Amino acid sequence: MLDRPDPATAAALARLYDLDLVDDPGDLALYLALANRSDGRVLELAVGSGRAAVPLASAGHRVTGVDRDPAMLERAAARAGRAGVSLELVEADIVGLALRGVRDFGFAFLALNSLMTLGTRAAQQAALQALADHLAPGGIAAVDVWLPDAEDLARYDGRVILEWPRLDPDSGRIVTKTGSAQYDAASGTVALTTLFEEGGQGEPPIRWVRHDRLRLVSADELVALADGAGLEVETLAGGYDLEPFGAGAERAVLVARRPSRG
Repeated sequence: MLDRPDPATAAALARLYDLDLVDDPGDLALYLALANRSDGRVLELAVGSGRAAVPLASAGHRVTGVDRDPAMLERAAARAGRAGVSLELVEADIVGLALRGVRDFGFAFLALNSLMTLGTRAAQQAALQALADHLAPGGIAAVDVWLPDAEDLARYDGRVILEWPRLDPDSGRIVTKTGSAQYDAASGTVALTTLFEEGGQGEPPIRWVRHDRLRLVSADELVALADGAGLEVETLAGGYDLEPFGAGAERAVLVARRPSRG
């Protein structure tokens, strides 16, 4: 996010983030499979509200989640409590992350476009380096990014688009999400403004506004970032089922390893 919101706004945006992801993106089975393949603990960078971390912990993995947003971490802790599992949650920036004395994770990942929220190539490279640095030799890293096509980018001209109305089970209010995006070809970034308006029928809405700047990452660049972090690319796929990457892919899913000691 471009702004560091006040605590009330941060808490509302964290709650609305969960409402936005009420439909499963389809990535959890992949992360569970990769965690089951690995030895050692699991690290999720940009853990958010624990959407992926809690199911991994419920499957018996020891999970550490890192995020710089305390409101997100509070929701992750609450989600873990409801599931009856334990998470180690760390409030820190993933850029330049150095968890003290810990380089033994068997699986480390950045889920669901989190890499794109880092607005520069240097920051994205640092995030991949953080994944690599915390892996044990032979440990597995995974990152996925969305690949917008020309039609998607053409819509990013500032127009306001209705995305959905939903009933928020936490507040009992109707929430409407609209968004406006502007694509800057020179920098390869998208300035995204999201508006959430919530209230009952016929009531004045409460409005929450979120600003993000997303840096797009091509599949080739994702591979280059992994190479730059010293990771060995195992798979570049076009989706969460690890189907081969090819023309028209809407997503790039990278699985890599930290080299084993010789």
